[in-house]
Amino acid sequence: MNETTGFATFCRRLIAEPARDYIAALDAMRDRGFAGLAFAGIAFALAWFVYVPIHELFHAWGCLLTGGDVTRLEVSPEYGGVLLARIFPFVVAGSSYAGQLTGFDTHGNDAIYLATVLAPFLLTIAIGVPLLKRAARPLAGPGWRPWLLGASVPVAYAPFVSLSGDYYEAGAILVSRAAHWFDPALPLKHWRSDDIFKLVRNLADAGATAFDWFGVGASLATGILLALLTYHVGAWFALRLARRQPQTQLASGDDDETRT
Repeated sequence: MNETTGFATFCRRLIAEPARDYIAALDAMRDRGFAGLAFAGIAFALAWFVYVPIHELFHAWGCLLTGGDVTRLEVSPEYGGVLLARIFPFVVAGSSYAGQLTGFDTHGNDAIYLATVLAPFLLTIAIGVPLLKRAARPLAGPGWRPWLLGASVPVAYAPFVSLSGDYYEAGAILVSRAAHWFDPALPLKHWRSDDIFKLVRNLADAGATAFDWFGVGASLATGILLALLTYHVGAWFALRLARRQPQTQLASGDDDETRT
């Protein structure tokens, strides 16, 4: 009974944690008024345009570092595609998306495939979530809270923004591999896509079966779980970082919170 209660508590925390952290950060800067919201909006826009091309490069690096090959990474000119194409031989300026890894080879290895898909979200764990949590009690003082909040949001919540893309694809890799074990005749690529909306249209046009829709639904559910777990690992990492801070710094942060 205690194990069941503990698991239920963990599930509730897993689901509520992302919203709770955002509300806490907003509440911590309530005294900044509309100016604080404006600064947070500016920081969000700047962070978004910096994060998007880095996100795409992490896809490529995730593939290369785990043994795959990369031949084409498309990045929209609005996100620095022209500049990046001069630096990296596999980058091409121009894409129907903000960015998309269109030329890569995992050599049939799903571990390399998962590393390729999920590598950018190391930034969520190491930077995004810790910054978001720090926005509620920054050491630099209340003036920095709007900037920390705005800058952290694109990175911290990237897994949820990517539910129809990268995280659906990660879920589909796991679900399709499991289905393939039971039915080797099932093509592994059948449910795999970095765009669930495009996949659904293609399956509908091809006369998808009920099993296909079950596979897509299971892949999406798995992707949602992976996104929540990614955020939770980021929260755990943020806690470990906080515990490493000198006690004088922690006390200073606590005093700052009391004053606000």
